[in-house]
Amino acid sequence: MADLSVTVAGLTFRNPVLTAAGPTSRDGATLMRAAAGGAGGLVTKTVSTRPAEVPRPNMAALEPGAGGLRKGLLNAELWSELPVERWLESEYRAALSTGLTVVASIGYTPEEVTALAPRVVETGVHALEFSTHYVGGHAEIARALRDAVDVPIFAKLSPHVDVVATARAVEEYVDGIVAVNTYGPCLRIDIETATPVLGGPGGRGWMSGSALRPIALRCVADIALAVDIPVVGVGGVTTGEDAIEFFMAGASAVQVCTAAVTYGDGVYGRIAQQISDWLDSHGYDSVDDIRGAALEHLDRGVTLSPPPRVDMELCTLCGLCARTCVYGAVLVDREAHELRIDPGRCQACGMCISVCPHRALGGVTMATHEDR
Repeated sequence: MADLSVTVAGLTFRNPVLTAAGPTSRDGATLMRAAAGGAGGLVTKTVSTRPAEVPRPNMAALEPGAGGLRKGLLNAELWSELPVERWLESEYRAALSTGLTVVASIGYTPEEVTALAPRVVETGVHALEFSTHYVGGHAEIARALRDAVDVPIFAKLSPHVDVVATARAVEEYVDGIVAVNTYGPCLRIDIETATPVLGGPGGRGWMSGSALRPIALRCVADIALAVDIPVVGVGGVTTGEDAIEFFMAGASAVQVCTAAVTYGDGVYGRIAQQISDWLDSHGYDSVDDIRGAALEHLDRGVTLSPPPRVDMELCTLCGLCARTCVYGAVLVDREAHELRIDPGRCQACGMCISVCPHRALGGVTMATHEDR
């Protein structure tokens, strides 16, 4: 069985699936439930020098109905609505009572984090994360924190910044990078009332969840190639396979928020178990064995591919490949129980390979531990 424990910036986590700063880490009780649900470590909701005045409503599915919730959320959340004194008196203590490594998120300006950091560290939290989502000034904040405390520090980056330049700018002051924060501003309109679905200025919100994952993965890979400190991936991790993607892009751990909103506290443990199952089935001993595995393949330039091969032992003739082939190159012959690809029409675009739920197309498989 694979060892799921990971060490990131000198901190040990029982598994690589952490909470993320947000509504599912909003107080001590919520963090304790996340720990019971299988989280490997706890990242708390961001605190600042004053409580946030959060607009109502402040969360909505990307699309109406349950499917929209699975695809992601828009939120107009801010930092913690609780005064920092309450966190100092009880909420951090509750999180620490779980026995897990606790990373406290704080914000936002250099002056604010300088005032907050020593008081937060005195509670016994193991590390700090800082967000620049609202103010920028990454290097200045990182420098201020480094001068104020001696625990590990993580900088959480927005997808709107040049993540490579920003990671390099803070590298000398921090112990790790968290990538990325939510994307936006975005907007949804209720067409029955012609009003925004979120409160606050302009009805605008920030996107999280599965729709954000390709952006977050690109940012993680870019950062991992640019700096020599650990990267924690966050943005749309819903399954163990999502986490595996982040590890292969260079992440040492992942954070989860939207999936916990969608599926509840047990999602942390479910994702961790799926990671374990995937590692076992592919012959790997730990996350370290696959971390950064995809990075060497990212700079390959333009490639020319032949039409995909079909493995009829795996194909179920579901027809999804044919429906999504815009060139009409895929033929499903149910009478002959055969899937054929017309090489004259096929443009080797790769769409059919990407949608096949059984990996019956393409003939490309991950190398096992023995193959490497």
